[in-house]
Amino acid sequence: MTVSVIIPAYNAAPTIARTLEALACQDYKDPFEVIVVDDGSTDHTAAVAQSFSWVRCARQDNAGPAAARNHGARLAQGLYLCFTDSDCIPHPDWISCLLRGFGAKDIAVVCGSYGIANPGSLLASGIHGEIIFRHRHLMPDFPKAFGSYNFCVRKEVFDRVGGFQAGYRQASGEDNDLSYRILAAGGRLYFERQALVDHYHTTRTAKYLKEQFRHGFWRAKMYLEHPGMVKGDDYTFWKDVLEVPWAAGCVIAMAASIFITAFKAPVYFLFVLFLAFEVLFAFRMLRGIFTGFFFGFVMYVRAFSRAFGLSTGIFYFLAQKAAKIFK
Repeated sequence: MTVSVIIPAYNAAPTIARTLEALACQDYKDPFEVIVVDDGSTDHTAAVAQSFSWVRCARQDNAGPAAARNHGARLAQGLYLCFTDSDCIPHPDWISCLLRGFGAKDIAVVCGSYGIANPGSLLASGIHGEIIFRHRHLMPDFPKAFGSYNFCVRKEVFDRVGGFQAGYRQASGEDNDLSYRILAAGGRLYFERQALVDHYHTTRTAKYLKEQFRHGFWRAKMYLEHPGMVKGDDYTFWKDVLEVPWAAGCVIAMAASIFITAFKAPVYFLFVLFLAFEVLFAFRMLRGIFTGFFFGFVMYVRAFSRAFGLSTGIFYFLAQKAAKIFK
């Protein structure tokens, strides 16, 4: 068998049926297997997956998507491992497009991009618009990193580098970590822009900001393990490097202004300037005045969520390292 499709799933009952229905409609003609790994779901994810007789279902205690993907890879029989998520809907030519990217022997991974499954949501549309803007304006044909929601890797390479690092227990940073290890092992990544999966982006602002805190937290682990990537990868704008310390500086200055009243006016200016910066950038990426203002404000608050997450993660993972040293 040439291809195995692996899907980690946690409490994915509302969306995974559409994922599997899309895989049943692939234009790829050769036989391929689909493996769903239920990561300790508390809903009826397993029952939905098992209702598709051609799907191979596995279950593990909740250990995170990285461990679930590794579990699926151990069961896989294919020479190529295609990964997507349980809230994604692969386009009919998804597998074909991914395999088409392996034109050279040193191509270890072919990765793709996003469509949007819920365009009626203002927040989801803003999130998607930003992603597509980055993919169009930043991502080269041979990038430094890929997203775990849409990629295909040679199984031999995946096994050789040890798969995903299961220490990333939540969905953040594990794909970058694997990307960097594959590059270090001599493999190249290829960005196939036509390989698409539609994604259900977050529709609630509070949930989105919580996710951004999580991304900041796990970025701390990734940066401690790959310090050379602190300056960013091919998905990173210069503003991404700037805005987290800017947000942290705003908070520190605000705290200082409690004791030094002369700081109050400059602090207000710093916050307003930061908000204006994010709104202007949103207008550059997105269409529509209301959408620009709304998502600009979301990006503004997001910077603080990421900064708090990154700060928390740095303290947590450094404390972990110190505990191991002095144990």
